[in-house]
Amino acid sequence: MFGQRLRLARRKAGLSMRDLAVRLSPPVSAQAISKYEGGRMMPSSAVLVGLAKTLDVSLDFLMGGQVEALEAVEFRKHSGTSAKDRARAEAIVTEALEDYLAIEDVLELEPPADPFAGLRCGRIEDLDEAETKAGELREHWNLGVDPIPSVTGLLESHGIKVIEADLPARFDGLACGVKRSGDRPDTDVVVTSGRTNVERKRLTLAHELAHRVIRDTGNPAVKMEKAMQRFAGAFLVSAEHLRAEAGARRHGITYRELVRLKRFYGVSATAMLIRLRDVGILPAAAIEYAFRTYARSWRTREPEPITDDEGLGAFEKPLRFERLVWRALGDELISPPRGAQLLRRSLKDVEREIRGPRER
Repeated sequence: MFGQRLRLARRKAGLSMRDLAVRLSPPVSAQAISKYEGGRMMPSSAVLVGLAKTLDVSLDFLMGGQVEALEAVEFRKHSGTSAKDRARAEAIVTEALEDYLAIEDVLELEPPADPFAGLRCGRIEDLDEAETKAGELREHWNLGVDPIPSVTGLLESHGIKVIEADLPARFDGLACGVKRSGDRPDTDVVVTSGRTNVERKRLTLAHELAHRVIRDTGNPAVKMEKAMQRFAGAFLVSAEHLRAEAGARRHGITYRELVRLKRFYGVSATAMLIRLRDVGILPAAAIEYAFRTYARSWRTREPEPITDDEGLGAFEKPLRFERLVWRALGDELISPPRGAQLLRRSLKDVEREIRGPRER
């Protein structure tokens, strides 16, 4: 376990074994680092502290025993991502998961039931099947057809870990299974970037949720990412609800209507246009014209974006982990210094929150 974590942290930092050996204090040889990573030798406590400091990771990350591996990792990324970017993203997620799973163990929480309960499928044959799968999940989770107030809260309520992290700039998010050490049950995690806007964050969560349900496409003509986008659109914007809201058949749509709809459902203007086409409300020609003209810049610049403190944006924050830490602090199962470390807050702030305001 330690060797795997050290290798991941080194790759995250973009260092060779020789580079790491040169920077490390106290100094060790590249051969020693090779032995650490291969599990043939363990560093002294002083070297271990030096490794964590040089690689900018915590000792909990290097020595953690919760996460054995991230499995079936699916990145939602832009072009040009590097191996260093991917390693950094995996290291950030692994470190956050170590804390999350450790606090669940402290509280002795029962593992959740499988949130997909037989809905996972190995492959789909066309985009309509992706739409159907999204509808089946909505039905399984008793969501009806209304807009989803908080995708983050919905996933957390079904036992899926949601983490918002400072991912590398070229990543919007990722989804993966978490293989845990020992006899602990595996779990699912979806990660979003703190850099993205509300509309993109909600789409990313739904997109990565699709990866946990659909493993592959059985038709070479159907690209996996297209299928995930169709699932995400259908999950966030029910066809039945959209037809009732916008009309079953339209020749065109005004900018003001489109902005209202995209803010109502909490999706990007681009995704809203595509959804209007997929549902059959607007003809394909109208959508093609939009992307050639007034909507050309919308893929890179969101019109009238939802801010983090208004409408649906106010609800799209992971809350469960923080609530669990405060619960453990309240029951005195962890110390205030440990709570401050987990919450990434100063000890002074945490102690103030524990005791509450004092009268003078």
